[in-house]
Amino acid sequence: MTTNPKTLKKMNEQIIFCATNSTKLILQALNTSFTGLSEQAIKEHRNLYGNNKIVHGKKLSLTKRIANAFINPFTAILFCLAIVSIFTDIIIPIMQNSPDDVNSVTVIIILTMVFISGSLRFVQESRSGNAAEKLLSLITTTCTVTRQYRPKAEIPLEDVVIGDIIHLSAGDMIPADARILEAKDLFISQASLTGESEPVEKFAKTYQEKNLSITDYNNILFMGSNVISGSATAVVIGVGNNTLFGSIASSVSTTPVETNFTKGVNSVSWVLIRFMLFMVPIVFFVNGITKNDWVEAFLFAISIAVGLTSEMLPMIVTTCLAKGAVSMSKKKTIVKNLNSIQNFGAMDILCTDKTGTLTMNKVVLEYHLDVLGNEDSRVLRHAYLNSYFQTGYKNLMDIAIINKTEEIEQDNPNLINLSSTYTKVDEIPFDFSRRRLSIVVKDKNQKCQMITKGAVEEMLSICSHVEYQGKIKPLDEFIKKEILKTVDKLNDKGMRVIAVAQKNNPSPIDKFSIADECDMVLIGYLAFLDPPKESTVKALKALKEYGVKVKVLTGDNDKVARSICKQVGLKVNNLLLGSDIEQLSEQDLAIAVEKTDVFAKLSPEQKAKIVKLLRQNGHTVGFMGDGINDATAMKSSDIAISVDSAVDIAKESADIILLEKDLMVLEQGIIEGRKTYANMIKYIKITASSNFGNMFSVLIASALLPFLPMMSLHLIVLNLIYDLSCTAIPWDNVDKEFLVKPRNWDAFSIGSFMIWLGPTSSIFDWITYIFMYFIFCPLFISNGILFNDLPTVYQGSELLKIQAEYIALFQTGWFVESMWSQTFVIHMIRTSKIPFIQSFASLPVTLLTFIGIIVLTIIPFSPLGTILGFIALPFSYFIYLIPCIILYMLLATSIKKAYIRHYGKLL
Repeated sequence: MTTNPKTLKKMNEQIIFCATNSTKLILQALNTSFTGLSEQAIKEHRNLYGNNKIVHGKKLSLTKRIANAFINPFTAILFCLAIVSIFTDIIIPIMQNSPDDVNSVTVIIILTMVFISGSLRFVQESRSGNAAEKLLSLITTTCTVTRQYRPKAEIPLEDVVIGDIIHLSAGDMIPADARILEAKDLFISQASLTGESEPVEKFAKTYQEKNLSITDYNNILFMGSNVISGSATAVVIGVGNNTLFGSIASSVSTTPVETNFTKGVNSVSWVLIRFMLFMVPIVFFVNGITKNDWVEAFLFAISIAVGLTSEMLPMIVTTCLAKGAVSMSKKKTIVKNLNSIQNFGAMDILCTDKTGTLTMNKVVLEYHLDVLGNEDSRVLRHAYLNSYFQTGYKNLMDIAIINKTEEIEQDNPNLINLSSTYTKVDEIPFDFSRRRLSIVVKDKNQKCQMITKGAVEEMLSICSHVEYQGKIKPLDEFIKKEILKTVDKLNDKGMRVIAVAQKNNPSPIDKFSIADECDMVLIGYLAFLDPPKESTVKALKALKEYGVKVKVLTGDNDKVARSICKQVGLKVNNLLLGSDIEQLSEQDLAIAVEKTDVFAKLSPEQKAKIVKLLRQNGHTVGFMGDGINDATAMKSSDIAISVDSAVDIAKESADIILLEKDLMVLEQGIIEGRKTYANMIKYIKITASSNFGNMFSVLIASALLPFLPMMSLHLIVLNLIYDLSCTAIPWDNVDKEFLVKPRNWDAFSIGSFMIWLGPTSSIFDWITYIFMYFIFCPLFISNGILFNDLPTVYQGSELLKIQAEYIALFQTGWFVESMWSQTFVIHMIRTSKIPFIQSFASLPVTLLTFIGIIVLTIIPFSPLGTILGFIALPFSYFIYLIPCIILYMLLATSIKKAYIRHYGKLL
């Protein structure tokens, strides 16, 4: 979904109208007043302009979700085969008045496979989506409005309508686009919308210019931004999707990029389909020519198609993904998009912000120093008085100063009971042009003192003296350079530095202004740090061990970014600024992103550009973000990761939502992703090679044997039981060695694996053919006479009976041998190690595979076997079968080792 250009144009015109006209005219146009809207007007405005809700993306209907669960290349083939089978096995016999020939078993089995696979996928994806929606519903935000029936009322954000009069103060989120009516020292953070790191001052003035960018009108407030300091009254001019926030939300609600997972599954699917399309016609024509029964050849070709179709692939893939999602949910992680689990494991580059991910997102006062860089409690005392007595918005630095003072006051008499020892006289509030705040206090002796703290350069501009080496000295250029040198050293350590100054008896009257901030004495600095998380070093080390490279993409300055990276052990081999990126061509930047680990002072578009280039370079890229300015980059990545405290649009764009903003959780996700991939690729390679081997065996048998080696129904039953025994593979163990590298889908390896391992099983199938045809069947059925020679000895009904028994015993023998070889090869191929000795399958896999063997071996001895056309096998058959399977396992292991030597990997 993208923003309608007409809607966008209308929104821009509305903002420009409100920015360039008087408040009186705007209130008239919106049919409102300073006393707010009436209940009737609220209903009318809601009907006319809509609700204050962002429609991030159209939710898929139940029908579409069901269709997505059931429609894929394999189920499409199975549906086609089911239709053909309905026609040949049911409709034709009925039309020929032969109801006894109606056989619906094939159709039932095929449709059962489709139903199981699609239902499981639908259920798992619905459960995952519901969990994510439940998480989003936990977030509620309110705002203060004036309405005619209530002067000031707290209402939910979604209840705001155009024309509402809203009241804002420090810490509030702007609930909708609004025109300022009144404002006092109002500073707004628009970082989540525009990426601007510094707050913007807003005013209640009227603009004359009509050609400015809408974000340049500083009398307009935008939904999604928040108040840093000051207060304001404003009138709502846009709600929901007809806001700047809504237009951005709509623009990122586009179809997501095709990830490596989607490409991988599609490529694997088409490799298997091409093999099927190649094999089936050959089998059809060979059987038709050699057996001279084209209807039977056609039915057998259908069964071959079913046998080669990995109908359980969607189900196994979904089960693997769902199992990974369940495991992640136990580790404080919600998986919104099941496919992202595998991308988690394939990820080889993680792009992340610095604040709150590498660091604690908590400002700590690290040092309180005099101008020479020595610790001085007097500096802390003055800073405390300034932070404690100010009435504006107490930011993280103010809180850090107060906490530090209270923490050490018991050890320092000069810091005890400061709040009761001093009385506030006046305050000169902070603003972003002065970048400082002043407090005037009196002690119990009536000594009056102005204390100012703020940005170092701005503080130096109002100081004429400095406390230097215990004396008050004029602030000359030499001392200035020394001060700035000390500040630079602290900045290089990743600290943010502000200065503290004071002046005694600042004014003879108790009324102070900015003009009094002059001729002050600089007494020292405060150095703050957003410290690294304790888990960060360990997490980065773990990610490196798992082959994931971390790249820091931040809007913060390069010095702080470089310092934090150094503290957490992240080598800064190269650092690029947003301004540097603008100077590079796309080709040069594609090379630079490979060599660069830290990007600083980035805009949202630059973040997305870096992610896209890394993906174009062949990487599987994860992006961890929590602001609306991260949403575009998240949409461009293979796996978008967010946190539960992020803005709604970031969570909407995310595939994974962490309930804890900690890189250690990502390590668990990577492990689960790689386990998921390992078990998916096991099933695909095992099944593809096994099916290919069986069909290759059938092809040879069709050409050489005077009868079919197995009936079409036998093949379908064999395939069904084998696939059911594979349903435990998602719970299989994975060798630790496999988990240390990122894994991407490789369709070529599927084909090569089929060609290497498939014919291995065919060798023993052919040996079984020879054994059954030349030794076993003649021994137990025809007194040593081969099938082709039976007509020379037997005639009539006796001949037909012996031929039927000969064929039934042959088909039963190969049916059992096929299941044994197919099932035991699961244990051979599931690991690159020696099975049952160096590596053990999980209990579910072991139990289900052996149950599959037992069930299929029993079938010929049961009434179901009689229905299927089997006969009971003599016990002596197993004297042949067991050594045959052991030799097969040994040969498969040796071929596996040769394959690993040749290609460097098994899965």
